[in-house]
Amino acid sequence: MTREPSRRAFLQTSSAAAVAGALAAPLGLPSLLRGAPASGKLKIGLISAATYGYMGAPRTQGSNHGTAFATACNGYDEAKRKQFEGTFVAAQKRIEGAHVVKIWDPNKKSAERLADVCGIPTVCDSADECSDGVDAVAIPDDGSGEHWKYALAPLRKGVPTFCDKPLAMTAKQAKEVAAAARKAGTPLMSASALRFVPDVIALAKEVPSLGKIHLATTICGNELVYYGIHALELAYAVLGRGAVSCLNVGQPGRNIVRVRFESGRDLLLMVAEREWMRAGYQKPLWHQRLANPDAQFDRALLVSARPLPRPRPHEEGEPADRGGGRSHRRAGGRQTLAGRETRSDRRRSAAMSSNGGSNFIRGHRLPAPDGP
Repeated sequence: MTREPSRRAFLQTSSAAAVAGALAAPLGLPSLLRGAPASGKLKIGLISAATYGYMGAPRTQGSNHGTAFATACNGYDEAKRKQFEGTFVAAQKRIEGAHVVKIWDPNKKSAERLADVCGIPTVCDSADECSDGVDAVAIPDDGSGEHWKYALAPLRKGVPTFCDKPLAMTAKQAKEVAAAARKAGTPLMSASALRFVPDVIALAKEVPSLGKIHLATTICGNELVYYGIHALELAYAVLGRGAVSCLNVGQPGRNIVRVRFESGRDLLLMVAEREWMRAGYQKPLWHQRLANPDAQFDRALLVSARPLPRPRPHEEGEPADRGGGRSHRRAGGRQTLAGRETRSDRRRSAAMSSNGGSNFIRGHRLPAPDGP
């Protein structure tokens, strides 16, 4: 029986994927690898990576993303890791072309402890110092929603910068970061790891063969800006850029956002907090079948990433399923559409369950709608 994946297991692979993507994406940090030192190692400064505090909560030692980024580049000492107190996610894959040589965190003692475990030679006294003498800077998500501020100094110095998702909590803040990068001509990247999930990449390659896509939906759980970026990243990775307006017609904690693209396509972004929806990600695309323009049905393509853990139990007296959570994840993380699952789908799902990837189910026809 396949065990349901945990958030920790997801992070062990997805954080490494994010780092690898940052080092391999055509518009991000990757071009630096071609101009790396003769040693072949890109020198990275890691900023605000040793502690975590979600949206104003006190920062505690350890960080899902910070430790995953550090271990993906540097590896770690297993004996010292066991002595590390706090959250520690050891990446399952190594990025051989990069090495973290500097680290800074608001809590210097925590930075020193992480540096000791991962063999980071220099612990800096300031974020600004951490961007000196390095080839690039990585700023993991530290939970504050304020980590975008740390990107300004390296960008203005001309140091290529990866700023973890979400880039900022407001459009004004995000524009300030983008403006600093443009003014200095410095490479800047911010992304969700879901952009680099193999099946998301595969689906994006299939899009041209589908014809015109009129409507798409993308879904995830938790807070709109902080976690909704994952669902929105799925849409951008598959459909491309071009959003021109957003309209949220949901309720507090239950967001239903219509995102309109310049092409006229509408994307429905649904993000609900834990009281209303179980976490996980999915993305169906709807389009008219080109082979028969008069056909009165659509075809759906669904890509679903690894689900996150179950939310906390509902309060006594609440209905067991308030947000349709069970419909978002069934059979150990596999998604089915209209109750149909092919043998190849099952093989693919079993393979993905064993290697920490995602599931990709496609090609199911839906019933014809009533009326003309």
